[in-house]
Amino acid sequence: MPQIHLRAEEGDYAPLVLLPGDPNRARRISERFDEGSARQVNEHRGLLGFTGTYHGVPVSVQTSGMGTPSLSIVVEELLRLGARRLIRVGTCGGIAKGLKTGELVIATAACPVDGATATYLHGEPYAPAADFGLTRALVDAATTANVGVRTGLIASVDVFYNTDDDYAQRWRDRGVLAFEMEASALFYLAARAGVAAACALTVSDVLGDDVSSEESYLPLEELDRAIDRMIDLALEAGTAG
Repeated sequence: MPQIHLRAEEGDYAPLVLLPGDPNRARRISERFDEGSARQVNEHRGLLGFTGTYHGVPVSVQTSGMGTPSLSIVVEELLRLGARRLIRVGTCGGIAKGLKTGELVIATAACPVDGATATYLHGEPYAPAADFGLTRALVDAATTANVGVRTGLIASVDVFYNTDDDYAQRWRDRGVLAFEMEASALFYLAARAGVAAACALTVSDVLGDDVSSEESYLPLEELDRAIDRMIDLALEAGTAG
């Protein structure tokens, strides 16, 4: 039966689903599907979803919205509709030394600094980690395309405009590469369901002692080019083998 937010039926989504936060990005991803194969399977609440094929392999793209509460609703319903391999394709704020805007980050795990994951876990300690095989496929696709990539720990947070002076530094000192807002819940829900999830992120801005997100945010044309490159890699990785 149709879900409350994803008003699609079982079979409308492929086992492989890419998860951008932005509905416009979901449409752009669907335009990369094999010619004539893309069909819209959801538009409710602006959560655009499309299914088609890429190099003959069934694939879907579904808007997740911003933040773990929105993503959690979407992923819970996708799992009920048969999704089994989930790849978040989004942006992040880089905090690691030397990390530059436009670069690609592939997460191995996400610090759950968000409320939704804490709610699922009742406050118990937990380490939301990406699926190794799917993560390795993303890294291999980047290597094949000669695209540089940073792999490692990210932090999923609830607040974009955090005003704490030492916020970025505290997490940088813990080895975190970047902040984003969805991966921890994605990794947890996938692990709970016994399915695979991974996360690829384009660095849209950097946070440092002498620079803010607003000051460093990548010009939109450059950001779109970097995101397009990441999307191509995610499609290649998800459909490989």
